Amino acid sequence: MNTLVLLIICIAVLLTGYILYGGWLCKQWGVGENKEETPAHTLEDGVDYVPAKAPVLMGHHFSSIAGAGPITGPISAAMFGWLPVTLWVLVGGIFFGGVHDFGALFASIRHKGQSIGEIISVNMSRRAKRLFIIFSYLTLILVVAAFASIVASTFGATVTESGEIDKVASAANASVAMVSLLFILIAIIFGFAVYRRNAPMLISSVLGVVAIVICMVIGMNFHPIYLTSKTWMIVVGIYIAIASVTPVWILLQPRDYLSSFLLYSMLIIAAFGVIGAHPSMDAFPAFAGFAVDNGNGTQYLFPILFTTVACGAISGFHSLVSSGTTSKQLDKEKDAKPIAYGGMLLECVLAILTLCAIAYAFKWNAANPDAKLAGATAIFAGGISKMVASIPGLAGAEKTLFTLLVLTYSAFCLTSLDTATRLARFMFQEFWLEPGQTPKDIKSGYKKLMVNPYFATVLTVVLGILLGMTGYAKIWGLFGAANQLLAGLGLLAVATWLGNIGKNNKMFLIPMAFMMVVTICSLCITVKNQIQIISKGGADWGPYAQTVLGILLIVLAVILVIEGIQTLTGKNKKKA
Repeated sequence: MNTLVLLIICIAVLLTGYILYGGWLCKQWGVGENKEETPAHTLEDGVDYVPAKAPVLMGHHFSSIAGAGPITGPISAAMFGWLPVTLWVLVGGIFFGGVHDFGALFASIRHKGQSIGEIISVNMSRRAKRLFIIFSYLTLILVVAAFASIVASTFGATVTESGEIDKVASAANASVAMVSLLFILIAIIFGFAVYRRNAPMLISSVLGVVAIVICMVIGMNFHPIYLTSKTWMIVVGIYIAIASVTPVWILLQPRDYLSSFLLYSMLIIAAFGVIGAHPSMDAFPAFAGFAVDNGNGTQYLFPILFTTVACGAISGFHSLVSSGTTSKQLDKEKDAKPIAYGGMLLECVLAILTLCAIAYAFKWNAANPDAKLAGATAIFAGGISKMVASIPGLAGAEKTLFTLLVLTYSAFCLTSLDTATRLARFMFQEFWLEPGQTPKDIKSGYKKLMVNPYFATVLTVVLGILLGMTGYAKIWGLFGAANQLLAGLGLLAVATWLGNIGKNNKMFLIPMAFMMVVTICSLCITVKNQIQIISKGGADWGPYAQTVLGILLIVLAVILVIEGIQTLTGKNKKKA
């Protein structure tokens, strides 16, 4: 198989899915039938509820859901071969992830822009809502810890054995950090220009892109800030605390909109590399088997493929973004399909391009055994940059393209990081509310403190940064299953709402059942493996934590599935 042929086939399938299946979903759910204004208008508060133009909101949504997932997922699952990964990306994206993201956004805008937790409360029960929010909040804390650690390590300087900073070895990281800091400054200026000075969007966008290029040139040649990863963790914590409570028009909307140009550039560069070099996939096996020994024991295609390739097919984190921040900024209901369903399928394209990068990395590693590309960043950025550099006349572009791709990868993580912090803040606040309440309705008592956005933010950031600095990796093995459990619950929540209002919800049932089975199987395998580690003796707190949390997640899944089935079959009366 040639990478160019693979890319063309996949884009054609995804485009067909968007037009036909996405259009059918709109008709089934009645998207656009509601003539009332969206929550961004009816509840506009200048902080979280702020209408955004479709291209700007698409930038926020796509940058937030993309993160590093559609890159790291296919790379981790490559051990099974490119064919099963491709099939899961296509089928999962069109019939699972697209439905999940689109449904979560649509349900949220019909519930005052509130989260999946509130949708569960109204359509299932208060207990189900609280269980869901506790689970979602803890998952988001883990996301904050992981992404803060990734960003800090990307920015952090190399420290020698004597405790001094090696500026030569740290130059690349310092360069990425400098560009990222300048990028934040440019985003704030962009936000003020567009939203407070009414600057034309087209002109502002062109100037914004030019400013990004200038930032990159400055950052690559002038990067005086050399801080350790630990120091960067603290700095990042302060940044996300501020970003989580800052009005979205100042930072979140403009930063994510401008970030999207980096993302689109990356997609264009990768596609250009595939078109120009069109390497074969001969070195990349199509199918390596249902059971593969990757050096760390036998790995089974089911359920590992479906928990590893998440963001490129279906990811529970997406439902939190759709119902947490995107729904509060949606200008028109008809924008939901291109932003949510289209954004998911565009992420599928990124996953396919990652497979093309892996194919080139396999070919490169076979020809250069002493300079192998290893690790997600090196495989993706190195594979794409070397692929482009193999095109006649472009050999000199490799270093610049590699830096751009690494910067974009870092920008993904930073974008997802402060979005996750804001989402966790929403979740914590909603936990204390009764159905239909908003934080403004709480006038006194301890709940007034609990729904205070500053208290919720500080608590979230402190917990996330502390976990990131003390070993989040010990429980990170649970994240894949936890994230996909979140996806299954998101599908369940929207299905119960559609059923309650008399709309067709059958397109949710198979994806929901499949993700629940995948999740529970994965969690059972994890618990079994951790118990075996504990039984050998000498285990630290990690296996114990994974065992306890894994069992709790299985119980949570079973309880919510039972309540969901009772609601779907009409046997469960909604509780106040």
